[in-house]
Amino acid sequence: MRRNSHVQFCNRDEIEKATIDYNPKRTRFRRQHRGRMKGVSRRGNHISFGRYALQALEPAWITARQIEAGRRAMTRYVRRGAKIWIRIFPDKPVTMRTAETRMGSGKGDPKYWISVVKPGRILYEMAGVSKTVARRAILIAAHKMPIRTQFLISKKKKKILKTKKQLQL
Repeated sequence: MRRNSHVQFCNRDEIEKATIDYNPKRTRFRRQHRGRMKGVSRRGNHISFGRYALQALEPAWITARQIEAGRRAMTRYVRRGAKIWIRIFPDKPVTMRTAETRMGSGKGDPKYWISVVKPGRILYEMAGVSKTVARRAILIAAHKMPIRTQFLISKKKKKILKTKKQLQL
C-alpha cells in the first residue's frame, strides 16, 4: 500500500463547488421534540472571531440548505479576500411522514436538519475585507435567510504595542 493513499487531490473547480456537510456525525437519538423558540439568545450573541457579522432579529428554524446558500453567496461575492465563520450549526432533525400514510405507526423519518435561532444570535462573521465589501456580501447572505437580520461591526480596538522607551517617558 502506498504511503499517502488516503490523500485525494482535486482541482480548483471542485474546491469551489465543495459544500460543507451540515449533518451531525452522530446523534444520541434520531428524533427530537419540536420545542419552543421563547426568549432571546443567551449564547453566541456577540462577535467573537471576525470584524463584521450578521445578527438575527427574529426567532426561526434555519435549515442546513439556507445556511449553505448564505455561505456560498458570501464567498462568491468576496472571492478569496475574506475569512468567513459560520456561527450556527443544524443539529436538530426535522421528521416527516411519507405522503398518504395512515394514522399511527410512530413518528416519521428525519428529512432535514435545522438550527434553532433566537433573536440576537450571530449567524455569520467575516474579516479581512473592507466595510463596504463586507456589508454587500453579508446583505446578499441576509436575503437567503427566512428572518429579519442586521449588519454588525465589532467595537474591538486594535491593541497598540508600546516599546520600553515609550513606557518610560
